[in-house]
Amino acid sequence: MKKALIIVVATVLVCTAAICGTLAWLNDSTATVTNTFTVGEGISIKLEETTEDYVVVPGAKIAKDPTVTVTSNGDGCWLFVKVESTLPSYVTYAINSAWTAVPGVDGVYYIENAAETAYPVLEGNVVNVDSNVSDVSSAKNTTLAFTAYAIQDDAATTAAEAWAAMLVELA
Repeated sequence: MKKALIIVVATVLVCTAAICGTLAWLNDSTATVTNTFTVGEGISIKLEETTEDYVVVPGAKIAKDPTVTVTSNGDGCWLFVKVESTLPSYVTYAINSAWTAVPGVDGVYYIENAAETAYPVLEGNVVNVDSNVSDVSSAKNTTLAFTAYAIQDDAATTAAEAWAAMLVELA
């Protein structure tokens, strides 16, 4: 009977060891990985100009210096400027070459992935009055207006898409 008890105990021990060993092989764990999320820097822009009232005379080169400055680009942004003019055709200006027209959108220009810097809007910071015009009275109370916008560069892959996303944000 002692032999039978020893055989039973030995069998139980062998089975327990086998089961525990198998369970140990089927278990595993890893160290904890903690992800910390932060909010990126915001986008901050300003639009400045030194003068707002101008005198139109034939042949004049009128100093006009609207400048959009990106003070914080939030890790990259699309920068836009909308130009609205009621000037007569004999008063002309050119957009600075740093800006590109948004395809299919009149009067809106962009800079992709704008840096934290100042961007003049007008080429040479000047508006020109044709010297061949004799009567400039139609220029009275006309305007040349600028509005600047910025949206993060992840908002779109093209300027037209980014402008459309900007309009959605403004709505």
